[in-house]
Amino acid sequence: MKRIGAIETRWQQRFDPVDSLARSILYQQLSGKAAATIHGRVMARFGQRNKLTPSGLLSAPEAGLRECGVSFNKIAALKDLAAKAEQGVVPTLAAMRRLHHDEIVERLTDVRGIGRWTVEMMLIFWLGRPDILPVDDLGIRKGVQIVLGHDEMLKPKELLAYGELWAPFRTAASLYLWRIADFDKDQVGAAKVKRSQD
Repeated sequence: MKRIGAIETRWQQRFDPVDSLARSILYQQLSGKAAATIHGRVMARFGQRNKLTPSGLLSAPEAGLRECGVSFNKIAALKDLAAKAEQGVVPTLAAMRRLHHDEIVERLTDVRGIGRWTVEMMLIFWLGRPDILPVDDLGIRKGVQIVLGHDEMLKPKELLAYGELWAPFRTAASLYLWRIADFDKDQVGAAKVKRSQD
């Protein structure tokens, strides 16, 4: 931790849950540039007040979304997101701030195309929840492996149990574990460069 130093955070930013989740769906399994292009097209044609809304997504014709480059699976996910937002399954930002993070995960992962990891990133980086440990994240698992000096990464269930040591500040642990994994990657890269120069 001393070598990494303090990690700056910006907690509890204002955002629209539906717009943020729609963006996550559109960006899945695509390079940043391709995803940004498709997201921009969808926003230009179907966005309302500079964001993607339930009504805008529900009224968007499938053919129009396909013309923007959205796959059939992602169209189904966007429509499901919009429908569940209108049904109240997807909570508003104000409601999210009152809900326990486990309930937020349960409700949002009921939406097609939204997994636990996506919700956990929202909980950490947008809602600023202090006790989140994404045990399926490879960076987190790699960081723990380095800290413990193990030959192999812990399985998610093992990491969940071990992570109880860091409660109720598992988000802080997560941030440092990501940095540790990145730091190790940089060190390995630097060592390879040095060997190639020798």
